[in-house]
Amino acid sequence: MEDILWEDRDFFIQRHESKLPWIKLFTKVEYKEIVDIPFDLKMQMYGLIDIIEQTMIDYYNPTKINIASFGNMLPHMHWHIVARFKDDPYFPKTTWEEPIREFNLELPSFDGFIKELKSML
Repeated sequence: MEDILWEDRDFFIQRHESKLPWIKLFTKVEYKEIVDIPFDLKMQMYGLIDIIEQTMIDYYNPTKINIASFGNMLPHMHWHIVARFKDDPYFPKTTWEEPIREFNLELPSFDGFIKELKSML
């Protein structure tokens, strides 16, 4: 299991191994679908996504933030939140496709981002 970067009673965040700023937000209880999550927990989840997205925008100044939830490989409710840049290896395609260019981005440190994110959470 990947290291947990942050957690509270109901959620935890892990880094997705990538050169792009990419984290995953999980519910601690394993729900299969969004509809399975109790309403109050769902509202907390959306609030966390909002904070993560805004912190990524403020810290990295990306072209776009991608937020996705699939659960096909891991049927435990979670969100992928990725900062995207017009010159990243995949843009404008998804990060699950083959890269179309080399990674030549100079980005602020991921550790600095996590420190900033923790202060916002």
